[in-house]
Amino acid sequence: MRATLYLSAGNVVVDDVPDASISEPTDAVVRVVRAAVCGSDLWSYRGIINRAERSRLGHEFIGIVAEVGDEVRTVRPGDLVVAPFQWSDNTCPACLDGIQTSCERGGTFGAAGTDGGQGEAVRVPYADGTLVAVPGGMDGTGESLYPALLAASDVMGTGLHGAVLAGVTEGSTVAVIGDGAVGLCAVLGARSILGAERVILMSRHADRTAVGKLFGATDVIAERGDEGIAAVRELTGGLGVRHVVEAVGTPESWSMAVGMAREGGSIGAVGVPHTAPTLPLFPPLIHHLSLNLGIAPVRRYLPDLISCITAGTLDPGPVFDTVLPLEDVARGYAAMAARESIKAMLTMQP
Repeated sequence: MRATLYLSAGNVVVDDVPDASISEPTDAVVRVVRAAVCGSDLWSYRGIINRAERSRLGHEFIGIVAEVGDEVRTVRPGDLVVAPFQWSDNTCPACLDGIQTSCERGGTFGAAGTDGGQGEAVRVPYADGTLVAVPGGMDGTGESLYPALLAASDVMGTGLHGAVLAGVTEGSTVAVIGDGAVGLCAVLGARSILGAERVILMSRHADRTAVGKLFGATDVIAERGDEGIAAVRELTGGLGVRHVVEAVGTPESWSMAVGMAREGGSIGAVGVPHTAPTLPLFPPLIHHLSLNLGIAPVRRYLPDLISCITAGTLDPGPVFDTVLPLEDVARGYAAMAARESIKAMLTMQP
């Protein structure tokens, strides 16, 4: 089968690899229909973190179950399924607490020795605990829903989790730092799912701002650093915001989050800190800030997200502004790295 491989910084290719196959009775093999390039994939592409040569890439995909192991009970061949970016058994203590990304048997697609989502097929460990079937399957789900369902595999659930961690509820005012796909989905989750009244998006890119407004951003601030903090405080009568979503993970974004939070506010952080930010604890301490952060347990949110998408009440699909065949995946990486694209979706041959 064909799959995306990392060669070196700035260099990804599609090449032949061994076919995905069942190795455990709890496995399923999923034939990928749509996959995506994630902002986190760009950390190795840009050379910021190291990755093994010829390692698989991708952790966001939807597809058709092709084969299941003898112990799989909740999905069957022919089902259209959404896979969260990490697999989990959904039965261990962490999973039962709704933190499937801390599953004691879990792992991430594209990690060493696993299939990546940016390929023609994927072996999915613990299929019962990981995969969520789309009601109606292929026959009852039009291709127009594929982008939204693909977004649910990672960025929609991650953005929503950031807003949940920030304590967003009905009528809240929230600031979102980060106008990538996760930040934009945090806007959508805060407004459409959690009922926020006002969402301030920190964005200075016209294409991303447009999607943010489509998703419900009521205010957009282009300034960064101290100027951005001052702008947020000016919009809020000098108080700052009670809820902040940090969707970047850099020292600069954390500094902004702390600076724009009001006294007693909450920061929900889902930006992965690849650049190892150091967080001074004194400012959060004296301002009584609650800091909540974690790798989003997308599996926890998937059933409800899929229900909303198929009912037509939620559409995160517009985060995809580039659509390419798998063989052209390198163009997707290059476009996203150059900020010429928000997010690339990959299509597979039937």
